[in-house]
Amino acid sequence: MTEDSPADAGWFAGLDPEDGEALAASIADGSAPEPADWPARAVETGFASDDEEYYDRLEAATTAATREAVERAERADDRQLVHAVRTMDDCTRTANELAERLAEWAGTIDPDAGAGVDYARELAGDEGRVDHPRVRSLAERIAALADEAEDLREFVERETPTVAPNLAALAGPVLAARLISLAGGLENLAKKPSGTVQVLGAEDALFAHLRGHASSPKHGIIYTHDAVRGTHPDERGSAARAVAGKLAIAARVDHYSGERKPELEAELEERIETIQARTADGEADGNGGDGE
Repeated sequence: MTEDSPADAGWFAGLDPEDGEALAASIADGSAPEPADWPARAVETGFASDDEEYYDRLEAATTAATREAVERAERADDRQLVHAVRTMDDCTRTANELAERLAEWAGTIDPDAGAGVDYARELAGDEGRVDHPRVRSLAERIAALADEAEDLREFVERETPTVAPNLAALAGPVLAARLISLAGGLENLAKKPSGTVQVLGAEDALFAHLRGHASSPKHGIIYTHDAVRGTHPDERGSAARAVAGKLAIAARVDHYSGERKPELEAELEERIETIQARTADGEADGNGGDGE
């Protein structure tokens, strides 16, 4: 029901019971100021012959509205990015695992067998290298998977700055896409506190900590960020907190406004320089870091 509908009208007011699309739209967009005996009103207005038919039509309309909402969410740019980065990682992992198997197999017939995806590419490109159709076929499939991973990486690097410009600028396109993926979407990431962003990707270590079996993790996937990885271990916790704080802000800006804010990069760079300088000063004094 809409704001212009009579107070006693239901979500079904004025609608054809057979028009599934209109019914679903009314369910998705409508609202009521207070509860009412909707089944009775549906029967009174002729929308349904009895309560059972009303509930059948309500179920069909709500199911259709939910299906449309899910399909719309999956078509969103950030969801496409999530699928792309997950597929990229799957292709890379599978290619590497199969390359290990290829090296073992090819090693039984190729005295100069190598290892890894590079060796698979060599076999795929040299028909006379190994006279074994199944080994050659495996090598070709590995090379194709590796090529697909590279193409997907190019897609991620191209699309992430469009979907999340500030996050991509701070984290780099691939790390930004992985954070969005781990959070389940840009909106979900935007709603997370910086402490959660800091440990995304370290769920196993976090659960072990909560069970009392390990110390609290200082960082998750953001360890791959240059500012975290490039900081002395004594100060890495501080660097991870600084990076996570700015990434959380960037995600919120990207989701709620999309406005580009270069000052976030400058602020993070200044903060990281301050953190890293503490280690440099401590080493110069012979004291080391603060052990965070």
